[in-house]
Amino acid sequence: MINSKLSVKIETKDAKLSNELESMVIAGGGLRIVGSEGKESPDLLIFELSENFNEEFKTLQSLLTSNTVGEIFLTAKTKDTDLLLKAFKTGAKAFFFQPIDPEEVREALESFKARADQAQHPVINARHTKGEVIHVMGAKGGVGTTTIAVNLASILAGKKDGNSVALVDLNTVFGEVPLFLSLKPVYHWGEIVKNIQRLDATFLMNILTLHSSGVHILPSPGYLNGHPPATPEIMGNLLDLMRKNFDYVVIDGGQSLDKASLKSIEMSTQVLMVSLLSLPCLANTNKLIRSLSSQGLAQKDRVKIIINRYMKNSDISLEEAKNSINNDIFWEIPNDFNTTMSAINQGKALNDISPKAPITRNLIELAESLSGSPAIDERKKKKGKGFFSFR
Repeated sequence: MINSKLSVKIETKDAKLSNELESMVIAGGGLRIVGSEGKESPDLLIFELSENFNEEFKTLQSLLTSNTVGEIFLTAKTKDTDLLLKAFKTGAKAFFFQPIDPEEVREALESFKARADQAQHPVINARHTKGEVIHVMGAKGGVGTTTIAVNLASILAGKKDGNSVALVDLNTVFGEVPLFLSLKPVYHWGEIVKNIQRLDATFLMNILTLHSSGVHILPSPGYLNGHPPATPEIMGNLLDLMRKNFDYVVIDGGQSLDKASLKSIEMSTQVLMVSLLSLPCLANTNKLIRSLSSQGLAQKDRVKIIINRYMKNSDISLEEAKNSINNDIFWEIPNDFNTTMSAINQGKALNDISPKAPITRNLIELAESLSGSPAIDERKKKKGKGFFSFR
């Protein structure tokens, strides 16, 4: 009888490390170890890189190309992020810096078994995600686009139905998402642009930074560092993969209307255009709507106007704003400078520092509206249009 367990071969320079890895593999269950001298082509090769890793990468890539091994996990003593990127570019599905964290190995092995199972039963095991893409863009700088994007993502990730949420920062130079969440990510989407040929779910998840809220962050480079720009084709491939792996993908699009941003808007389920009750913002909003209309991207059921920092006694009324942009206003977010700035300065989401504040409750209701929560309709029936209602 053929052994149905997936086979794992371990090749290290250190016998102690080999024993540790073998114990971790056996503890995971459903896997069997094959000897290093055996001729069997393993489903998984766990390989320790030496100082001569450039030659080893060529050999490993050849093994993958010829299907001599199914997948490769790598480990090394050198903690070098460039080495890590080369590993994933070669085709490695996981990389463990030494000393090895058993939990990282366990998670990688579980993912390996899940991929193998899905390959054998693709229809039964296909992951079903909502795949909603929400592009948040500003009528001009400083209107609160990043604040809204960050807090929407955090709220969506915290919903009881267990949504998987990713947050992408498209602000090439002025990206601030990590600052808003006190993160120091190792990677950004420039790595994806450089390694687009290796883009798959495993590579993507290794690039993303997981925040404590459950949101997976893909930050921008944050400065002009020589990375090639994200083309519409790259943006299309990235978002197509992300919506297959996440229920919600929130895009902090800033004020850009470059080709990559237009591709993001095109692929978005909903576009939130953030404006203020001021003449410059409303004028820019009008220009943006016309610009998107010229590209066939301004459908009213997708593009939603958000008035941020709303005050009832504003010089410009909501009705006047609506008439000036010739569009309905979907939502108003109340002005709460102190709470918002406190959250930004602490690097935390609003629902972490002040969950009962009016602005937090307002954003929770906005998230519920965008995600199709029936609770919004019930509130609207009971209260009618009010300060927290949508239009």
